[in-house]
Amino acid sequence: MKDQPDLQPVKDYLLGLQDSICSRLARADGGQGFMEDSWEREQGGGGRSRVLEDGPVFEKAGVNFSHVHGDQLPGSATAARPELAGRSFEALGVSLVIHPRNPYVPTSHANVRFFIAEKPGEAPVWWFGGGYDLTPYYGFEEDAVHWHRTAKAVCEPFGDDVYTKYKQWCDEYFFLKHRDEPRGIGGLFFDDLNQWGFDKSFAFLQAVGNSYLDAYLPIVEQRREIAYGERERNFQLYRRGRYVEFNLVYDRGTLFGLQSGGRTESILMSLPPLVTWRYSWQPEPGTPEAELYDKFLVPRDWIQG
Repeated sequence: MKDQPDLQPVKDYLLGLQDSICSRLARADGGQGFMEDSWEREQGGGGRSRVLEDGPVFEKAGVNFSHVHGDQLPGSATAARPELAGRSFEALGVSLVIHPRNPYVPTSHANVRFFIAEKPGEAPVWWFGGGYDLTPYYGFEEDAVHWHRTAKAVCEPFGDDVYTKYKQWCDEYFFLKHRDEPRGIGGLFFDDLNQWGFDKSFAFLQAVGNSYLDAYLPIVEQRREIAYGERERNFQLYRRGRYVEFNLVYDRGTLFGLQSGGRTESILMSLPPLVTWRYSWQPEPGTPEAELYDKFLVPRDWIQG
């Protein structure tokens, strides 16, 4: 059996992953669940967006599946990857962002995706990408350790250096250069994954996708009932501004979606429902808010301490 790229099993897996993640999140929230919005892209393809809003636990949670295709990529993509010029393409993935109501529960993001570009008479160009990352407002070391231990366990069957490589890539990717600070405590990030061949690369994608809620939901359950007040809520809304800034300025998925004519409503699903910005605000030294910057928004080996 040849180890060749095969889009259909990837699509089947991603659709099932969206179903399973939505089901488990809806149970954890205990509210009305997700609304679904199916859509078609005029240039080719479409998707189904699922959004939970105003839940008891999740103020907003979006879990999107998309599968778009076209005869050519936008110029911005081929400028960065000249080998893709003149090729038709298909891009599919599941992307999700969860904005909890309680400031002691961190925001989280995950994405798993597949891309293939083809041209008659030439070998296809393809790769997998994805990962997940955690953005706390109030940090707990045991949560960070659990998150990263789960990520490391995912990577171990695929090589001794995989976790270290993809953790570092995550730290570097989810970094707000204009603020000179990380978005959160990281996790895993990988892209352009094809060097292992299709079967092993696809297996890694599935391992990442399947482990996301194992990493996140125990943290949700541990923190969801902590009492909070106006101070914690205001800090959460302020820090959500960093999330918005990253997604609109740097995020590759957001930029590719907008440049390729994707559905704007689904692409911007990742943004929080409420957010604030304050001019030149700094936390008071020694406060729990300052601790986020001092202990958590710094590069750390969370597993070794």
